[in-house]
Amino acid sequence: MNEQLYIGLMSGTSMDGVDAVLVRMAGGRWLAAEAHAFLPYPGRLKSELIDLQNTGFNELHRSMLLAQELGGLYAQIVTALLQNERLSPQDITAVGCHGQTVRHAPESGYSIQLADLARVAETSGILTVGDFRSRDLAAGGQGAPLVPAFHEALFGSPHETRVVLNIGGIANISVLPPGEAAYGFDTGPGNMLMDAWVHHIWRQPYDENGAKAAEGKVLPDLLARWLAHPYLARPYPKSTGRELFSLPWLLPQLSDGLNPHDVLKTLLEFTAQSIYDAVTAAAPAARNIYVCGGGIRNTALMESLSKRFAARNTNLHSTAALNLDPQWVEAAAFGWLAAAWVNRLPGNPYRATGARGPRVLGAGYPA
Repeated sequence: MNEQLYIGLMSGTSMDGVDAVLVRMAGGRWLAAEAHAFLPYPGRLKSELIDLQNTGFNELHRSMLLAQELGGLYAQIVTALLQNERLSPQDITAVGCHGQTVRHAPESGYSIQLADLARVAETSGILTVGDFRSRDLAAGGQGAPLVPAFHEALFGSPHETRVVLNIGGIANISVLPPGEAAYGFDTGPGNMLMDAWVHHIWRQPYDENGAKAAEGKVLPDLLARWLAHPYLARPYPKSTGRELFSLPWLLPQLSDGLNPHDVLKTLLEFTAQSIYDAVTAAAPAARNIYVCGGGIRNTALMESLSKRFAARNTNLHSTAALNLDPQWVEAAAFGWLAAAWVNRLPGNPYRATGARGPRVLGAGYPA
């Protein structure tokens, strides 16, 4: 089968910017990820997107303006990636664009990802595929997480159960049993609460290498209260976002006079323990976990996770050990999903989302 090039675009719950990855496919068969580009969001855009997490004045108008702005940014990074690789729009079969999640409410049957997909197609000159969650939701699923089927295609082993752990704003796992359909779910907060606290206190976007958290100590009562959050005890399939775990949720739980480094350290341990609990419950036999997403750069978080899993002879690796850069994985997944749409192949991990069965995901906007 002829080889085709796709570009996957992903802007996650951290809302720090958009990743673009160039992927090579042969029909629905993965061949390689070949290039990457990143475009940061302006600070104002991130603030306005976060504001849409809650109801507010004129939010429909505001959301449409932001969708248009995002469409322009997505087309911009596609063009930049093409220029970097000396390619033309005619060389690309399709762009797979996730969009920016601003509201995720599967219990109400919807999930909103802002992206003016028609604008991306019009500006880039490339068929653009997006709106990947709606069909899974219509089939009774959560619409999330969407990546386990991609993880299964790339990282599954016939000899062992593997876990892929993505630590973005929200953390999610894919469990890949040999000879069975992949499943997975959002475990709870990833970087989201730590980033929000660091910005609130120090006006910085994140805690580089976990250095600030390393200066603090755990607040046991606070950690115990957070670990009792009802979401963590819910059976999967399940998915979550800023609707549950955000600064407005966090601040009312904090008393005056707390050391901000202690709060940050406790948030880090909350993320680590909730991930550990989820993996050990969902995949007790797994002995190899492959990590991707921005959280892999948080040294203190990775050390905390490694210490927990080492006690059960479970090893943590980067997805680079399986030939895909951990910062490229999520964007590459949407290139893969675009190829699935073009070839009319099911892309939803229905065992993970709870949908009634396999479905072709997405909607296409021709160039």
